[in-house]
Amino acid sequence: MGARILAITNQKGGVGKTTTTVNLGASLAAAKKRVLLVDLDPQGNATMGSGIEKGALSKTVYHLLILEKKLDEVRMMSPAGGYDVIPANRELAGAEVELVGESGRETRLKEALHSVSGEYDYILIDCPPALNLLTVNGLCAAHAVMIPMQCEYYALEGLSDLIKTIKRVRANLNPDLQIEGLLRTMFDPRNTLAQQVSDQLQQHFGDKVYRTVIPRNVRLAEAPSFGLPAMVHDRNSKGASAYLTLAGEILNRHMQQVNR
Repeated sequence: MGARILAITNQKGGVGKTTTTVNLGASLAAAKKRVLLVDLDPQGNATMGSGIEKGALSKTVYHLLILEKKLDEVRMMSPAGGYDVIPANRELAGAEVELVGESGRETRLKEALHSVSGEYDYILIDCPPALNLLTVNGLCAAHAVMIPMQCEYYALEGLSDLIKTIKRVRANLNPDLQIEGLLRTMFDPRNTLAQQVSDQLQQHFGDKVYRTVIPRNVRLAEAPSFGLPAMVHDRNSKGASAYLTLAGEILNRHMQQVNR
């Protein structure tokens, strides 16, 4: 059995995508799962949030995709999170242009991950907030997509664009790609609109919406500035405990799928 590969994506920025990747990775690692986090965002926030100084890196995911370096040459351990990381920094911004003329450009990441799939239980890919060639690489490599989203007015509109992209990738490049689930992030239950959008999501997507809801939480927001996942920064915070609950929900779902 190889790793379960999840692309964590939403073309809208600021929805808790990187926060989800880092904290879900740390929560799965705390549950004794072997986890690899792939940072596909040139901002390198998942790298920094895992306690790795992105400015000092000599090899990144850029070298994996463009120069076809071996994954072992690029992989690092997150001392804070207890998982492995394929880090990223600004260098990755040039990858999009450089990949355009390359053959097999959409499947570079998939090929690179294939060699280590057996070493992990979960591979989490933090995609950039855009529907670009880097995101397509993430979607081609993944078994399923996790979509973090805020319950606000424009969220549903953006969601339909993302679902169209997923369908296109499924039709042309990765026929097995599924939607793993929709995750409600930065949720404030006192906000009437948030509650309405949440209800609409559940009506429309049913059990594709995770039961776990990630609350708006100061500890979650400040943890990356310390280079730590929230559960290391403050394990008792509401944010950290929500991600531990999410990890449990995902593990249960996968157990049920395997047993079917």
